[in-house]
Amino acid sequence: MSEWKIYRHKVQYYETDQMGIVHHSNYIRWFEEARTDLMEQMGLGYDRMEEQGILSPVLSVEADYLRMVHFGDTVSIETYIKEYNGIKLTVAYEVISDRTEMVHCRGTSKHCFIDRDGRPLALKHAQPEFHDMLRGVLEEHKKKKLKRIKMKDHKNERKREE
Repeated sequence: MSEWKIYRHKVQYYETDQMGIVHHSNYIRWFEEARTDLMEQMGLGYDRMEEQGILSPVLSVEADYLRMVHFGDTVSIETYIKEYNGIKLTVAYEVISDRTEMVHCRGTSKHCFIDRDGRPLALKHAQPEFHDMLRGVLEEHKKKKLKRIKMKDHKNERKREE
């Protein structure tokens, strides 16, 4: 099972408003930075995909702003493959403040795969290696999530026994 390095970002002054609070549009930029970093760690950097004639435009982005992040804060952006069906990909993000250790923003971005002429691609057929990598990473995340749920259930069960 692979362990991906979590993307970290130090908030810059230009990313904030007059009150020193991060402007909401910057979270979307951070999502893209973190997604690009994850894809590169997986061996699926955009440069490699584009060399193969595969483009991956953004179809939609969502963000739920839970708490403010301020100038000078450093955030960790946990990024994972949430859904993948061979044609479309959903990436999920959690922006966690290193200072508070709390989630300050959650979001997703949805993508598809197209060729240079804008025609949809099924990676399973167009690039099986990329397809297998994405499926593998999705399965790894599902296993980790299930393991966390089981650990949480076990802790709750022990508390009830006490």
